[in-house]
Amino acid sequence: MKRILAGVALIGTAVSAQAADLATKAPYYKAPIVAVYDWTGFYVGVNAGAGLGRDRAIQNFAPGLTSTTYLQPFGALGGGQIGYNYQTNSLFGPLVIGLEGDFQGADLSDTRTTLSGPVNYSQKLDWFATARGRIGIARGPVLNYFTGGFAAGDVRTTVTEGGFTAFDSGKRTLTGWTIGSGVEAALGGNWTGKIEYLHLDLGNKTDSFLGQTLQTSVRENIFRVGLNYRIGGNGLYAPAPVANWTGFYLGGNFGSAFARNRTTASIGPFSEQFNLGLDGFAGGGQVGYNWQASNWVYGLEADFQGSTQRDNDTAVLFGLAAYDAKLPWFGTVRGRLGYSLGSTLFYGTGGYAYGNVKTTITAGTGSETISKTASGWTAGAGIETPFTLLGLVGPNWTSKTEYLYVDLGSTTSDFAGGLAPNTIKVTEHIFRTGINYHFNSPVVAKY
Repeated sequence: MKRILAGVALIGTAVSAQAADLATKAPYYKAPIVAVYDWTGFYVGVNAGAGLGRDRAIQNFAPGLTSTTYLQPFGALGGGQIGYNYQTNSLFGPLVIGLEGDFQGADLSDTRTTLSGPVNYSQKLDWFATARGRIGIARGPVLNYFTGGFAAGDVRTTVTEGGFTAFDSGKRTLTGWTIGSGVEAALGGNWTGKIEYLHLDLGNKTDSFLGQTLQTSVRENIFRVGLNYRIGGNGLYAPAPVANWTGFYLGGNFGSAFARNRTTASIGPFSEQFNLGLDGFAGGGQVGYNWQASNWVYGLEADFQGSTQRDNDTAVLFGLAAYDAKLPWFGTVRGRLGYSLGSTLFYGTGGYAYGNVKTTITAGTGSETISKTASGWTAGAGIETPFTLLGLVGPNWTSKTEYLYVDLGSTTSDFAGGLAPNTIKVTEHIFRTGINYHFNSPVVAKY
């Protein structure tokens, strides 16, 4: 059978298992012995991606004058990794445990944040490294895993007041921990591809200068794709028969989300630029339809999500204006285009997005709330794979994990009778896992 070369598209973790049919029992084919893909062995590889920080910054200018915002460095990154996997059996299937180390060059920066004074903040992450354990469940040539361990990175923070540098931390190495998840899949021969998400916690710093203090918490979110070469691996496996994805499906999902909402607030001669860093959980349901031509799958999907995303920490104008920002709900209508590698579907997705943006500002004169429905676009990628939970669910179920970037555009609101205009550009990063029930008859191999 023709050997397939396919990329893996996923942020988060999916549960792999078996798929089958609904009304008419579709046949199962025993995969040949070479289909039992063995992950044991050393590997080396390279990766590239992007990172986004959510670094809370609290600056005390003088007694009673404190501003709180989020510095959110964003940019590209790339580097290499080396690791070792060991595969054994468990109650849930083939268990893979391993160790991995990586080193990344990065160009993550935030130079936009400017508060009244004027006070400008610059924060950069030049490099980071991790040493992590990995544990996952393999289903033939696809491995879904969790990972976590030690992290270190180079972070530089600068504060400029009135055009003069009031504080410069210099390049300093911070240490902490990391946790994340990903999916890795065989691409043919000894090559595998992976996509993963890492959350880095590089600790908290308190700095004093000119009679002021600045407290900073450094939290980075990393999204990257990678390519690994298995040293000594035999790469022998037979791809399973391509599943039949055609038909309707419906399901539910749950995940986490955080925002990088660039905000501008003005009142009288004062104008401030800062970030609202909403975070929380999102959950809801989806419905869709797939068409299929050979290994290619294309379709439409709509979803609606409730959300707990909130930022009620930000306070600007020397603490005189406190924000409580929320995104109570959002939805998308998207196209999907994917490639089925055996019984696993790797896909990209994109389309229309909409959501409710709710902002409450509390100042000395009271508080005002404005709620608007904003619209924009979304794009992302994911993986969908057959699902079973110790035989407790039927054969027509699949699981999926996907990443979505949502841009709801800019909204402008007039507070204090129009004396304090406020503009928010809403961008969201969504990581979610879901299950689908398919009204179709997929034919896949049993591992």
